[in-house]
Amino acid sequence: MSPYEIWRATNAENKHQFAKGNVSFIKGLIPELAVKLEVIDVLQTIRGRFGTHDLSRALNPEIKIDSPVKDESNGDWLKKTNMVGVNIRTIGNFFNLVKYVLTLSEAQNSIHILPIWEPGVVASLYGKTSWNINPEFFSEELRSVIPSLDSVEKQLQVTVNLVHLMGKTIGLDVIPHTDRFSEMVFLNPRFFEWVKRHEHNIICFDGPNAYEVEQIIWEYLWQHGPALGQEMWFSKEDFFNPEYPHLSERAKLEVLFGNKENQQLRLNRRLALMQRLIDQGYETMPVTMAPPYRGLHLDAEDFIIDEMKNKWYNYQFDKPEGMSRVFGPLTRYKFYEPISLGSQELDFENPVTLAWKYIASHYAECQSIYNFDFMRGDMAHVQPRKNGVPAEISEYYDPLTFIKNYIKEHVPYFAFFAETFLAPPDQMAYGDEPEHLEAVEAESTLGDLQASPVGSAEFMGKLVDYLALTETRRFAPNFTIITADKDDPRFDIFYKKANHLRFFVGLFLLEMPSYMSLGMECRNLHLERGKNEEYSKLYVFQITDEAETDKVTHGPFVWGKNYSQFFEFEKIKNLSDEILPEIADCQIKWLQKPTEKVLEMVWQYKEYIFMANLKPEAALKYKADKNWRLLYSSKDFDNEHECRIYLESPKV
Repeated sequence: MSPYEIWRATNAENKHQFAKGNVSFIKGLIPELAVKLEVIDVLQTIRGRFGTHDLSRALNPEIKIDSPVKDESNGDWLKKTNMVGVNIRTIGNFFNLVKYVLTLSEAQNSIHILPIWEPGVVASLYGKTSWNINPEFFSEELRSVIPSLDSVEKQLQVTVNLVHLMGKTIGLDVIPHTDRFSEMVFLNPRFFEWVKRHEHNIICFDGPNAYEVEQIIWEYLWQHGPALGQEMWFSKEDFFNPEYPHLSERAKLEVLFGNKENQQLRLNRRLALMQRLIDQGYETMPVTMAPPYRGLHLDAEDFIIDEMKNKWYNYQFDKPEGMSRVFGPLTRYKFYEPISLGSQELDFENPVTLAWKYIASHYAECQSIYNFDFMRGDMAHVQPRKNGVPAEISEYYDPLTFIKNYIKEHVPYFAFFAETFLAPPDQMAYGDEPEHLEAVEAESTLGDLQASPVGSAEFMGKLVDYLALTETRRFAPNFTIITADKDDPRFDIFYKKANHLRFFVGLFLLEMPSYMSLGMECRNLHLERGKNEEYSKLYVFQITDEAETDKVTHGPFVWGKNYSQFFEFEKIKNLSDEILPEIADCQIKWLQKPTEKVLEMVWQYKEYIFMANLKPEAALKYKADKNWRLLYSSKDFDNEHECRIYLESPKV
């Protein structure tokens, strides 16, 4: 029988078992079917488990359902969480996240949603263009059932409420950059770095550029008038003063761009302002990644021409290193002044404190409105000081830490999940990355186990290192199963085998948190490259240019059809429901700790023994004790990477 036939035959009983609390997820519900469930059906199912009163409260955007970790005194809870990352674009809207959560067991107790903001160039989720919630994530279906939920903001509030009601924490992406010509850029030119150029020659870097940009924007306002025809009773100095008390940011945005709801007007005026600045040679500095971070020039031979006939020269490093990257569509906030006028080098002792407070206050407001539990810090590996992590860590060491601590003043349990890959020293960041992670006060970090096949030398080296870090450091690396940026055709080689083992270890190795992005449950093995629509990474942006053959998508995300993997994952979820409550907070006993040469791992919590064979094309060699009773084996599913669970019988 197909999963669809099984669901038709069993869905009533499976939903009944969930409603009674006998299981923590709805069995047999593949994600592709889950996101197609009708709103009424979903709400009735949730009401059956949690009751009418709690459901009614959760559906009221003026009420906040308490976080499952509200009583925690700090963010250490994140060090043991099993997280699922969700790109809302792959499932269509915020409320469909609630449907997807019905497929997750209690063990997967945390949800990370990719950026929720209005996007800019190529509709990249990481190129936010305003502080507005992305309107494409609005559910017409939900509004038709509950007419009062008539805005994307209300629907996000209700979604977070329902995720909390179902016992899971939820976090947002915190991004220290924007689209290069975002609304924030025009509203606060002094909070960004500006380049003045003539063709491919940089005339002036930063210096007085921001004030010249303000003058150009001001002249545009006087020539074309405020977007809504308001009276301009304020001066230029007042308008661009971020601390001016008589003109709110919302009022300024309406002067520049118009009402939030009128997307077309806002876009037209933003493009007009962008064109005026480009015509006079001004553009924001692009985001850079990895050493040397600074030292850029424009390449006369490397450029693109956009639809408005503008020629965009690409930036390149004067002295590039192995991981040096320039992200042309993005610009980073100006967190530090230059070391001297016109220099690209930064003075880390001279922070632009108003920029820090601006971005922190906005993320704090978002946390307060929507009740998020943690932040995923984008590009947390950035550490641009050439001498590495300084001995004294100041308040303005890192913007992500500043944002976290700003929020923690009112939300003690708020935690920080850092996007770093635990790269060798001076590769992704200057200095030692574990030292940087401790300096930024991250509770957890992504790591890079997802970027190599299970059992490879690279995988084993990282696994051994990460286990050591969990024992010696204040942060916890993840046993990462897959991420949204690795669900990409380039990385199919990592996931052709042993996906069930990644999931098994992720749930049952309690010493490490785990991370899995949506879609892994049914992900095709891609023995041959799949269609673009099968890769969730390609929905981080929206590329329709047919010339971009490797990235262009047509229509919605296509779920994988690897149902044997789905049902093996389901077996593991069933066992996690039974076992994990019994072994929570237990200390691990290693029976065989993995090393770079020992490709089996065997560990014990209380009377439960777990085995995982990491070696490709080899049988599990560890000998079970005669007093152990086998509870689970994946041998019939994958004999090469077998996983087992035993129960130790009492000795007579």
